Amino acid sequence: MRINRFFAVPAVVLAAQFSWAQVKVDPKERLDPIVKSFVDEVNSNSQLENMAYELLDGIGPRLVGTPEMLAANEWSANKLRSWGVDANLQQFGTWKGWQRGTTHVDMVYPRVKSLSATQLAWSPATRKALEAEVVVLPKVSSKAEFDKWLPSAKGKIVLMAQYQKIGRSDEQIKEFATPELYEKLKAEKEQAAKDFTAYVKNIGYDNNSLPEALEKAGAAGIAISNWTGIMGANRIFGAKTSKIPMIDIDVEDYGMLYRMAEKGAQPKIKIDAQSKILPDAKSFNTIGMIKGKEKPDEYVILSAHLDSWDGAQGATDNGTGTLTMLETIRILKKYYPNNKRTIIIGLWGSEEQGLNGSRGFVADNPQIIKGVQAAFNQDNGTGRVVNISGQGFVKAYDYIGKWLDGVPKAVKSHIKTDFPGMPGGGGSDHASFVAAGVPGFSLGSLNWGYFGYTWHTTKDTYDKIVFDEVKNNVVLTAALAYMASEDPEFTNREKRAMPQDDKGQTIQWPELKQPRRDSKEYK
Repeated sequence: MRINRFFAVPAVVLAAQFSWAQVKVDPKERLDPIVKSFVDEVNSNSQLENMAYELLDGIGPRLVGTPEMLAANEWSANKLRSWGVDANLQQFGTWKGWQRGTTHVDMVYPRVKSLSATQLAWSPATRKALEAEVVVLPKVSSKAEFDKWLPSAKGKIVLMAQYQKIGRSDEQIKEFATPELYEKLKAEKEQAAKDFTAYVKNIGYDNNSLPEALEKAGAAGIAISNWTGIMGANRIFGAKTSKIPMIDIDVEDYGMLYRMAEKGAQPKIKIDAQSKILPDAKSFNTIGMIKGKEKPDEYVILSAHLDSWDGAQGATDNGTGTLTMLETIRILKKYYPNNKRTIIIGLWGSEEQGLNGSRGFVADNPQIIKGVQAAFNQDNGTGRVVNISGQGFVKAYDYIGKWLDGVPKAVKSHIKTDFPGMPGGGGSDHASFVAAGVPGFSLGSLNWGYFGYTWHTTKDTYDKIVFDEVKNNVVLTAALAYMASEDPEFTNREKRAMPQDDKGQTIQWPELKQPRRDSKEYK
């Protein structure tokens, strides 16, 4: 399929829109001249906004196995080459191919209303519009009772998620309710969540097996509402069905349908969900490299995952991390021509399915892993970096502390460090390096509502990027990479003595895991 690459952008307009964004440093501060050049370039010639337009508006979400993910790989590699950085795509596996189309969902009885809904990733298409009655899960307390009800789901669209009585955020309730009312509503919400969890357990199913059982029983479709608790934001993950459509409906419309079905109004909805099941697609990492002039077999890695879930544009997860690392290597290439160590940028695929791209890189490049000085990873939103942990390496303070001394004070003043810290267990791609005993560091950013509002949601869009913050992170990452490359010493990899958990058992260093090379058995 032809990808819409409308990249001849009105750059002047975009630059003017964000020209006020600056990384402010004290003019009296004595910075290394190369670091100062990083700051000046970020402030006067940033490419972040244009790249964000090309990636997020031009290509859009980047779900593994889709043509859009391949387009993002090719775009990022071509961008690197345009700056004189050697770049290629390294395959680490394959994934089930799929491409999202349009989704239209309407209530057609007892009245007509267009609904706000999204088909889940890899959902089967409807081919032609599907119209059916909506039903809720039965009020039963055992698997035997539920299995007795299952045949009645045939031909129906089943509402499978928990009903939310209140669709307001906790923050809003806290702001306006009396303390007594707030505590009451909070307790009711917590109890409702516990009751629903217990219900699913009692009927003998889980989030994977229940959709399979409904599909096998002949249900026409399944609807959920994976609401984050923030008004307007739902998380969009993958479908658990193979033949019938599985959609997510915004909490307001889902609640209306639920009440109608529960009250016996027999609501009907029409689903027209278009998508394409494609042949398995090759999965790639985009790898760029600037060869070291003095120690070419030692490496500084700039790390971010390029893929995303596709309920929105994947702007803060992880468009901002990708943009940070691209802008960083552009600036390093321009102002640090005599890089001592080899600088690598790794834009990983299939992070969202279990760090598969970075785990693949670690497994497939043992000689590089042997020589890694440090890997810097960014993957938690648009905010300025405020946390760096030593990731369990005993001597991390010696070199991280030294490298931070080369960062402008206005940038590093926000950062809290934790040494030696604990090794990352799998939340993002730095953990792939840490598990291999390599100093991989997460550049942890300020929240900006990330986990409640944009993480994997329908609201993870371009407008949520705060470019001032991203520019801050580019200066930080470029300075750290420069300092790590110039450091006369190779980083010490000694691991800390691990503490005990609450049960008195010694916590183990994270296991080095192999990547999932294909989507077989993936749920």
